[in-house]
Amino acid sequence: MNRVVTHELIHAFDHCRAHVDWFTNVRHLACSEIRAANLSGDCSLVNEIFRLHFGLKQHHQTCVRDRAILSILAVRNISKEVAEKAVDEVFESCFNDHEPFGRIPHNKTYAKYAHRDFQNRDRYYSNI
Repeated sequence: MNRVVTHELIHAFDHCRAHVDWFTNVRHLACSEIRAANLSGDCSLVNEIFRLHFGLKQHHQTCVRDRAILSILAVRNISKEVAEKAVDEVFESCFNDHEPFGRIPHNKTYAKYAHRDFQNRDRYYSNI
């Protein structure tokens, strides 16, 4: 349940931060879905084992890409090719955008580190 809430909260964050055009721009939707799949824990190793879908080399990226495409197809009436193209166009920049966490919170320990990083975000970068 936490994973679903986190997924939707990332969409809400994107809506407020980036003023996402959900209805006409497929690339905006693709970016938000990539970020949500990446940061929500949807592609964690445990989830992938339960789905009987796991690998060794760059599996997390493959899972994020696949989950983003599936999410786009679930909410939009477009072809799979259009969804794949949109995901491919924005994947690199959106996959590497970890805001508001600063890092991918793979488990509770990483989530605590991410929260600590958030608390200390302005500690060393003050405008003098």
